[in-house]
Amino acid sequence: MAAPQTLANRLVDGFGREHTYLRISVTDRCNLRCTYCMPVEGLAWKKRQELLTFEEIERVAAIFIEMGVTKIRLTGGEPMVRKDLPLLIRGLGRMDGLKTLAMTTNATLLAGHVEDLYASGLSQLNISLDSFKPERFSAIARQDVKVFDAVMAGIDGALKQNFASVKINVVVMSGVNDDEILDFVEFAAKNRVNVRFIEYMPFKDNQWTNEKVVTYKDMLALIGEHYQLRKLEDDRSAVGKDYAIEGGIGTVSFISSMSDSFCSTCNRLRLTADGQVKSCLFYPAETNLRDAMRLGATDSTLQGMILDSLRMKPEAHPPAEEIAANDNRAMIEIGG
Repeated sequence: MAAPQTLANRLVDGFGREHTYLRISVTDRCNLRCTYCMPVEGLAWKKRQELLTFEEIERVAAIFIEMGVTKIRLTGGEPMVRKDLPLLIRGLGRMDGLKTLAMTTNATLLAGHVEDLYASGLSQLNISLDSFKPERFSAIARQDVKVFDAVMAGIDGALKQNFASVKINVVVMSGVNDDEILDFVEFAAKNRVNVRFIEYMPFKDNQWTNEKVVTYKDMLALIGEHYQLRKLEDDRSAVGKDYAIEGGIGTVSFISSMSDSFCSTCNRLRLTADGQVKSCLFYPAETNLRDAMRLGATDSTLQGMILDSLRMKPEAHPPAEEIAANDNRAMIEIGG
């Protein structure tokens, strides 16, 4: 990956937050139907012509990089259901100024493709896994229990590859999988991996209630009864509260979106699969770059639209109950 640019960051919002991180959803489709991510009744997938082409994604990415973005994460839906994804990864990986190219995946299609993804320029990999119990995994993902083996094979392949980091994302839900917290800590202790415990967040029709939220302080207290954790120095813009496990190989983190938000240091912007810029995960407002590009907008015009979107970014997201009532997209449609 080329050396970073030294241009001043133009992606500064009204509260002084610099934005260096762009999450790009490459598809809204997914081969799982996780309860916390997708509405019970499902969704109507976008038509192919509604999605950004790889060329359009690369164009927008280059604009964001010129404006100050240094990290891009590919998301979905499930990004690996997008045909020829390594071509996009190679295109993005060649861009001057990009320091980190990451991807979040459910790992169902990962085994057998890990080496190609790494060779294409992917440097970090986040994998979603909410249970080590096949039947429970199947119930959460609303998918055949056989898929669990494919996910574990994908994780095994990722851990054998030389990625800069491999992270396991666990959405913790009270009464669903919170009894496995210590199992995930033990997995982190034995492997070169960062396990991230994520507080259950409200999205459109995902059956969220406050009673299902397990706060990071409660998780930390539970883990502290069995393991000695050491707080690591945080990157100011990091979403996770990071801890080393004494005597262990890996680390654990806590994403406290509900109980202790990190809005004041947020450095993230999002591009949906159909080309909408979202300045905040929980804020419904969107800016349509896709239609502007297809009508002939110049790079300068697109930059102006991005800055307009950034100006609409709120200082902080509203309370959870208000988020749950907002007419926002489902998690799977945004890209997380």
